[in-house]
Amino acid sequence: TPRTGRQSAARHPKRDLNPRPTGEQDYKMIWCLGCLYAKTDLLVSIADYTIILMIKGGNLSGAWSYQSLVQNTFGFTGYLILSALQFLYPFIAMISYNIITGDTLTKVFQRIPGVGPGHILADRHFLILITTVLFTLPLSLYRDISKLGKVSLLSAVLTLAILVTVIIRAATLGPKIPPVENAWAFAHWNAVQAMAVMSFAFICHHNSFLIYSSLEEPTLTNWSHVTHVSVGSSAFVSLLFAVAGYATFTGYTQGDIFENYCRSDDLATFARFCYGISIITTFPLECFVTREVVSNVFFNGVLTNISHIAVTMVIIAVSTAISLSYDCLGIVLELNGVLSAIPLIFIIPSACYLKLAGGRWFQGNNLVSCIILLVGMFIMIVGLIMTVMYPQDCSHGAEMPYCSANFTVPNATLFSNGQQSVNLTQKKGIF
Repeated sequence: TPRTGRQSAARHPKRDLNPRPTGEQDYKMIWCLGCLYAKTDLLVSIADYTIILMIKGGNLSGAWSYQSLVQNTFGFTGYLILSALQFLYPFIAMISYNIITGDTLTKVFQRIPGVGPGHILADRHFLILITTVLFTLPLSLYRDISKLGKVSLLSAVLTLAILVTVIIRAATLGPKIPPVENAWAFAHWNAVQAMAVMSFAFICHHNSFLIYSSLEEPTLTNWSHVTHVSVGSSAFVSLLFAVAGYATFTGYTQGDIFENYCRSDDLATFARFCYGISIITTFPLECFVTREVVSNVFFNGVLTNISHIAVTMVIIAVSTAISLSYDCLGIVLELNGVLSAIPLIFIIPSACYLKLAGGRWFQGNNLVSCIILLVGMFIMIVGLIMTVMYPQDCSHGAEMPYCSANFTVPNATLFSNGQQSVNLTQKKGIF
């Protein structure tokens, strides 16, 4: 039975019926991409500034780690709060990595002949458990993070392959995706949530002092140069992913971009495989950080072999259990952004510097730090409220509607001069 226009609109974003972009749509697209660049540039500038600000605060307080900086500034209470945030950030990241693994590898295995949706290899719970037991747990049991160097290099190479695939598909697949009305509208209220998610990509404050101390000449000038290059290159890659990914799917875009590609797309399947391997090899690095926080807070920084194994297994077991019970990536990234990334990037470095530098907050060198502190508090509070009240919807592993050969653009009503109405129905598939 055909669906009514109202019923269909509840299931699918509203689409324009003209498959070719108009000049107005082109203008909106350029405007939106320009605003995206500006917002990313703002976030990157803040991350860049606060990384340098941390080192300035360390020089003022004689601290050589993020923990000691906060402890010297705000005492033991501040140290505990920072430790909780430093644990929370990689721990939630581990949950998101498991969700990505389940979403991604299920579609990879379904391209194998004989593996259908009901096959065990298409079960996200089974794949999360098997990859945990065979790969992430053994790799996470290493005590020396330097042994993961080759694994990290592999992850970086695979990321490049994924980026190339996303860009290729933006050019070849994007024109086949049905256009969505207001897809290029910018700065809805959920832009605050987007800022929190974007912060997830630029947080490196927890190991900044370690890198700073490893420089041949640890000066603010050299550190500023390293920071600008590192954060700038990360911003460039993130922008490429964001622009190519969203330009391809616009209003259909999911929190995990590979949820948007059709299962019959072999190039996307290759990228999914690379993505899954990259995520599996990144997981142990986050586990290392969470274990270090637990070690420092509860074991005075020293873990016996038995304690090392026990702590690692508990951390992985809890993160795996949560990822098995929840499968929506978008809200996980939002929570990690507002609860941990925003405080670690915006709030804590600025607060430490303002207290150590002294003087009036709204004068001289303190003004920028004060503004960043206030902006961070605003994003954290509003972002958390928006995440709870308006959680992100996601496809939950379902095939996107435009992947079907019998995909029907829902009935739509076009109004002319506010009086005449015409109901139109189109069948449109991309394969």
